Amino acid sequence: MRNTAYSEYATEVRLANFADHGFAWERFVEMGVGLVVLREEIDYLREMRLSESLEADYTVLGLSPETARFKLAHDFTKTNGKPAARIVISGGWLDMRTRRLIAPPEPVAAVMRSVPRADAFIELPPLPERP
Repeated sequence: MRNTAYSEYATEVRLANFADHGFAWERFVEMGVGLVVLREEIDYLREMRLSESLEADYTVLGLSPETARFKLAHDFTKTNGKPAARIVISGGWLDMRTRRLIAPPEPVAAVMRSVPRADAFIELPPLPERP
């Protein structure tokens, strides 16, 4: 399996979760808010062949109080239950007009807070106050 497929699948998992809560991509465009990935790390744990299936889920490793910043873990598991890969991303919510990180609208923040938290969850620093 090509390495970019893991990142693409992780993105699909996140977007599907938001869509399940009424936030299709078009709604983010209407709100002028977008999810931005600032860092991504991938650990390849087992080889995946092109014909193999896998499952992916994600948990929150960290979240700022206003949910403007987040750290997520995407765990990929083979059908035999063995871990295949793990992606950890750090990101935030971007105001599409000003191109700055912002606290997302409350309904989006509620979806972020509903994602299961990892055992090692930490609170991330809040956004700095702007004049």
